[in-house]
Amino acid sequence: MSDGHPRPGPPAGDGVPPGPGPWPGGMPGADPAYGPYASHGSYGQYGQYGQYAWNEQPGPQQYHQSHLPHQHQHPESVREFHHAQQAEWNGRPPQAQQGHEFQQPHPAHPDRQNSLPPQAQHAYGLQQPYPVQQGFLPLQAYEFEQPHQVHGAAIPEPRGPVAHGGETIAAGPESPRERTAESAAAAADAPAPEPTRQTRRNRRTTRAAEPAPPAQRGRRATAGPGTADGPARASAPPEQRGGRRAARRAGAAEATPPAQQGRRAARLARGASPQASGRAARLARGASPQAQRWAGLVKAVALCAAIAATGMLVLRGNEALAGLAAAHPPAAAPPQAAGAVPDPGRIVQIVAHPDDDLYFMNPDLRYSISAGHPVASVYLTAGEADGINATPAKGAATTPDKPAYAEARQNGIRAAYAKMATGDRTSAWQRTVVPTKGGGHAEVDVLVAKPQVNLVWLQLREAGHGYADVPDSLHGLWNGKVARLESMLSSGTPVKQRFAYSKDQVVQTLVGVLEQYTPTTVRFQDPTPGRYPDTKQYTDHQDHFYGARFVQMATAAYAKDVKDRPHFAEQNYVGYFNGSLPSALDPQEAKEKLDSLDTYAWLDRQNHCGSTAGCGDLKVSAQPSGNRWTDTVNYARGTGTDWLTSDKDHGLWAFKVLDGRLAVWHRPGPVGPWRGPDLLPGTGMDPGAGAVTLKDGRIAVFGTRTSFGARPTDYRREVVYTVQKHPGADGFGEWQSLGTPETADETWTSDISAPAVSVDGTGQLAAYVRDGAYGLRGRVQQPDGGWGPWEKLGGEDLHGAPVTATDGAGRRMVLSATSKTVVGWAQPKPGAPLGRVTATGLPDTALPLTAAGREGGVRLWFRKPGSGNVRTALMTADDGLKVNNMTDLGGLNGFGSVTASGHVLAGRAAGGQLGAEVGPGRPWGRSPLMFVGAPSSTTTGRNMVSLAVVGLDARLYVTSSADAPDAYLAPWQPVGPRNAAP
Repeated sequence: MSDGHPRPGPPAGDGVPPGPGPWPGGMPGADPAYGPYASHGSYGQYGQYGQYAWNEQPGPQQYHQSHLPHQHQHPESVREFHHAQQAEWNGRPPQAQQGHEFQQPHPAHPDRQNSLPPQAQHAYGLQQPYPVQQGFLPLQAYEFEQPHQVHGAAIPEPRGPVAHGGETIAAGPESPRERTAESAAAAADAPAPEPTRQTRRNRRTTRAAEPAPPAQRGRRATAGPGTADGPARASAPPEQRGGRRAARRAGAAEATPPAQQGRRAARLARGASPQASGRAARLARGASPQAQRWAGLVKAVALCAAIAATGMLVLRGNEALAGLAAAHPPAAAPPQAAGAVPDPGRIVQIVAHPDDDLYFMNPDLRYSISAGHPVASVYLTAGEADGINATPAKGAATTPDKPAYAEARQNGIRAAYAKMATGDRTSAWQRTVVPTKGGGHAEVDVLVAKPQVNLVWLQLREAGHGYADVPDSLHGLWNGKVARLESMLSSGTPVKQRFAYSKDQVVQTLVGVLEQYTPTTVRFQDPTPGRYPDTKQYTDHQDHFYGARFVQMATAAYAKDVKDRPHFAEQNYVGYFNGSLPSALDPQEAKEKLDSLDTYAWLDRQNHCGSTAGCGDLKVSAQPSGNRWTDTVNYARGTGTDWLTSDKDHGLWAFKVLDGRLAVWHRPGPVGPWRGPDLLPGTGMDPGAGAVTLKDGRIAVFGTRTSFGARPTDYRREVVYTVQKHPGADGFGEWQSLGTPETADETWTSDISAPAVSVDGTGQLAAYVRDGAYGLRGRVQQPDGGWGPWEKLGGEDLHGAPVTATDGAGRRMVLSATSKTVVGWAQPKPGAPLGRVTATGLPDTALPLTAAGREGGVRLWFRKPGSGNVRTALMTADDGLKVNNMTDLGGLNGFGSVTASGHVLAGRAAGGQLGAEVGPGRPWGRSPLMFVGAPSSTTTGRNMVSLAVVGLDARLYVTSSADAPDAYLAPWQPVGPRNAAP
């Protein structure tokens, strides 16, 4: 946001005098004492958890108390998913807490050298958040500038590095697999005589000298090729797998002679079941003590092997256990294995102005910071606006000072981030100068207490007006009205040399930032926000969406040109138009969001930052909530929940966009090994993809694609799809385009929704989008395989993406939300055109909608505004479109898409994790997974449900559950290796 409201553009000649352009003879280098440009680790250059691994806390990380007030608001109990008990996830594997070594996915880059002087190496421990790369920061050519540190706090000595590794969540103080090992050992025979002191000493020596055989190292060692990462775990030493205690005990059993094992067996047998004790007693009556003990040991080993085999089937083939064709499947028991630990990922979010992140990306931003994830926020412009740092009432009496106002806004951002991260708005920052890949300079701020939190200030001029024609702006630079856009340096920045960027230099600057931070999730604003139908003015600030288009070009170039990087996902956010939509956040979440804006707005006017420019943005202090922007958040793309699907062989297919390409994951059959991600050819794919099964059993995947063209006016967003070559095949055909109902980008800024696609009872395929005029458009496939034209289907004030499904009679329904209700269309019979738009009478709903064929009709799921609770209603098409029995299903005060399959209902909970209900009336559970976009689920056969998300580490995570009463979700499993270089 610039200042919350459109303002007149600056007069001609206003601004900073032109700088010298590209800097001849090299650029000043980064400060040697600043962490971001210092060294590299071995995950690329960043280590397993990115450039911030050394800052991991030694104990469990939890949300700051002020960030979880919703925890005590729920009327229903809040608990973890119905898995085995899990220790509270702290963002890293339990093995990392013990400091064992971890092999990184790919080697460090020997050509990247550490350029820190000794004193800086001492201060930062040689492992900093923002490593140097040649070609971007040739430090040997430059002299260092002195760092700027605000708030006067000293830089503390950082904690030492923490090693990371492993794949499993610890299952409480004593995990299920550890308890399993104890139970197995408890089946041993009656106690032997007390060993002597020398015997105990020999036992300890033997135990240390001889490792346990694999069969006695806990059931995790039995993981085989059928598991997602079984081979790697099977070959790992026992202390690197989940059953460390089982491994140690089994190792002791192997190393200790039979005569020395009775005491341990006696101790364990005290807690054994009566059945086990009885069997041991019966065995004792008919065998010698030594034979009894060996028999008990064999039993224990056999029991471990049996449990391991069962666990593998639970994790990899619940469908086989439940009986895919059974009419009455048995209820699934709670799995006795822990789930996979998600990587925290690395997040880069790029916005046009200071405060755009607080208004439009929160609470996602706060969730990531509170969870300890590495976050770097990049600000394209200085946000200088008209230079008046005052409330509207005092604006006329205030002298404009653009550099000072830009500094005040930066101070407000630093205070807001510091408070989100540490609870203290005055927490110190290290401010320094770095050269950019585009030939200019940037200020990079590192939060000293939480160095994984970075701010990057590119400090270009802003438009100063929401929609007016201002050549010296990102809009003017994009359209070629100016060849270069000049910098606007804030009054307190350590950057002292002015610069100017061409269009390509802005793109290259952003590519350089992405190279340095190697994100797994990139957040930015909506590049196609649309126009108001009556005034034709942009619904969002022009800096917001033209800045987002620069980000689109940069991510495309980064994906194409930079090979040594992890995969990344993207997330887009709605801007100003949020104020015209129903509120998505519950009151407590909205309050937390407003608190950050209150800090940014500097309500108390205390000079806590020590700056004469001011410590915040007084322009928004009269109304920090903006136009109800703190009450809501909405994703502009990637809200569909139909990207996971199954085939006739009970295999699973998942489709998400990574690196601007469609990524495909596939599991053949109910227990086959997962494969992926495999990236299909074709670039420019927008976030979000939807899958549909055609009449012949093939899968078709639909989405939208953005292309830039040679001229600025060639910017285009179109609907595309690809079809599986034959049912079950891994191969997909070439992308085919359905075009767009928009005639030109300038008309509606290419504002179309993601396509909603369904197949009716006759096998007829159709795709629907919301167009830039907020109506519904559709294309229907003809019997010869061709497509009809984009038809206008009516409707007005439609928002978000439409949804579609077919009822029990094979009739297609299409439903779409407006700002006040939900409207729908239905076929009178399969194969017929859609009927007229019909009001449903439903109340206003928070975006987005989810629909699926259920109970003979189409069931709709949506969120209650201002609550986050999930609601549902059944739509029927007999005698016209009707609504039946709207029901409130509760939830965990979250927002965004909800996915529903069988008995499983899941969506984002407050706090950002995935929440789920695994049966009507059962308490909602919360998983540790934080994810991008929307979850997705599907039924496999008649009695199995699979659920999937893509985490902030751009990695697929999958779980499943029998579709039966009292069923449980299996532990989450990642698909493929940790997200390293593609």
